[in-house]
Amino acid sequence: MSETSKKIVYSVCSMCTVRCPIEVEVQNGAVKHIWGNPHVLGGRYLCPRGAAGKAFVNDSERLQGPMIRDGERGSGKWRKTSWDEALDYVADKLKKVIETYGPESVILGDRGGPFTDMQKAFIKAIGSPNYFNHNGACSNSVHNAHNGLTGHRRNTVSYDWKNCKYAVLYGRNILESLGTKEAKDFIDGLERGMKFAFFDIRWNYTAAKADSFHILNPGSDYAVNLGIIYTLINENLHDTEFVNRWVLGFDELVKFITPYTPEWAEKESGVPAREIIRIAHEMAEARPSVILHPGWMTAWTENDYYFRRSIYMIYALLGGYEAKGGLIFDKNEVEAGYKPLKKFVDIVPKVDKKRFDGVGWKYKHLSPDYGLAQMVPYAVLNEDPYPVKAFINYRFDPLSAFPDPEAYKEGLKKLDLLVTIDVNYSHTGWVSDIILPESTYLERTDPVIAKSGSKPALWIRRQAVEPRFDTKPKWWILKQLADRLGVGQYFPHNTVEEIISFQLQDMGLKLEDFDEKGIVSLSKDEIIWDRQDGLKFKTPSKKIEFLSSMLENSGIPSFPAYQSPKEPPEGFFRFTTGKIAIHTQGTSLNNPYLNEIQFENTLWINTQEAKKLGINTGDTIEVSSFGVVQTIKAYVTDYIHPKVVYTLHGYGREIPLQSRAFKKGMRDNTLMKGLLKVAVGGNCPMTDCFVKVRKLS
Repeated sequence: MSETSKKIVYSVCSMCTVRCPIEVEVQNGAVKHIWGNPHVLGGRYLCPRGAAGKAFVNDSERLQGPMIRDGERGSGKWRKTSWDEALDYVADKLKKVIETYGPESVILGDRGGPFTDMQKAFIKAIGSPNYFNHNGACSNSVHNAHNGLTGHRRNTVSYDWKNCKYAVLYGRNILESLGTKEAKDFIDGLERGMKFAFFDIRWNYTAAKADSFHILNPGSDYAVNLGIIYTLINENLHDTEFVNRWVLGFDELVKFITPYTPEWAEKESGVPAREIIRIAHEMAEARPSVILHPGWMTAWTENDYYFRRSIYMIYALLGGYEAKGGLIFDKNEVEAGYKPLKKFVDIVPKVDKKRFDGVGWKYKHLSPDYGLAQMVPYAVLNEDPYPVKAFINYRFDPLSAFPDPEAYKEGLKKLDLLVTIDVNYSHTGWVSDIILPESTYLERTDPVIAKSGSKPALWIRRQAVEPRFDTKPKWWILKQLADRLGVGQYFPHNTVEEIISFQLQDMGLKLEDFDEKGIVSLSKDEIIWDRQDGLKFKTPSKKIEFLSSMLENSGIPSFPAYQSPKEPPEGFFRFTTGKIAIHTQGTSLNNPYLNEIQFENTLWINTQEAKKLGINTGDTIEVSSFGVVQTIKAYVTDYIHPKVVYTLHGYGREIPLQSRAFKKGMRDNTLMKGLLKVAVGGNCPMTDCFVKVRKLS
């Protein structure tokens, strides 16, 4: 085999939402191996999902060509079609909806992340304000909490693990629900001597690395933080200089915190007061080099928003913003001395119309960057504030991600048009009118993204192999639809190379600049703002607003009285879910490599509670809530709170064409009846779900 048949392609993984930079070895036109990009990661590190991208691109059970529904929604009856017919079908349906109900009756949802420019531009170009993503079932509360305090979203700051002296995680299982670089940096920090406290409702691999680990009462993380804040303030352990310079509302916090002593927090959380006090003191000794991770999947309880706010308040009390070993504001290409990367969304005229989900008018304190995907079925069924008739669903599966999928499905069935664009089958795709298959990330080149950070850079996902099936890249699909809908002037480019040239034209860069390392670094040194005068908070006061103008102007208190988490009824357990390093929720369960490693989930249950129910590890058990019943195998352990049961999210796939994952394990979100709603942070309170468990005879 000749050496000329080999090549290395630098790209960006898409096996999960972290999107690690990768190095793809291609031989004779096929993917031979995938590693992490050593120029970015400092080595060829990659998680199991990233390595399994090879199996995904070769999988015959992924989408292979456009399909139009040929039966009732959800019947699984499909007719294969050409791209021309498929695109004409979608465009004709959209034209009819727009002409009859207005362009705002069309909504577009996706998974979020850095590659969203073109779909945001597309929905804006047709005249609709209705872009949203999956964060209502994920991280809305933490995004909106940070936004209300600082004017910044969660993902506008980075964690300086390399210099951190003390870390606190709340249910953030950083070594299993992982990003490769962050997990490595975290382990490096521990080996360097970083101290680490961990709070969760169960033991996991991350807990095994902690200096102190506490199984707390479910939903009581906020109480622990209030006890920490009380200690920092009343023992004068906080950074008074930073607080005086950058915090608005400190006096109001002092009044609010008075009753929330560590002793009170112990009664609420089960964490001893002496431990809360000790952790507060250790934080103060390490400040400002402290990281309190606000979490990934943060759609927990009704009051989750205030818990996430408390995390960022502690950062402020410790002076942890723009601090070595703490939170560092991400810097963009402009701050590195370049003109901005051009975006399609910026050239489309502003749409001045009310959003379908209430963001900006009903929910004034919530960000339109994420929206409220949980409002889709209500908007469709109630036609409030106007009819929603068409949903363009890009790489998003609300029927897998959100609570109460049957209720969600009822709304989707009333749409005039449901379009799914994806690389894989999904539960939402299965009830769509048409599926447009996107080429996998190894089969396409995507537009450039600006990767903000202390050292900003440009990243690109580049095609490694030719598409195996009749699939197309997203940019091409959206351009074809735009042309058919009469808004093609906003998408004039005919190749992805032309798109990239357009993006880079003001920066003095070109596509070839990515050849050597897969990225283009924009700054040799870290860009750090001056902590005395240079911090750029985007609130009206230009400070960290403990007393939040955003909340107060919306009639929402900044400091409501603490409310204890809901208790499960007698004979019930609080139902919680999580992730592992092997799978990306349901999206990777049918991957041939990953499915072989773990093909089903189990239900963790406390040893003493299991004994009462006669349950042993491996028993088949029934889990029920509000008439919904699922079966699963039990895993009995001492290392979970007695009032909680836990399982991995995303299993129990109900799509027959995914034969490896079909009906394997339990589909967790079906049990979350009645939780398809908007909590104060914009999140669904997904762990306010209580289930009954019994052994099957």
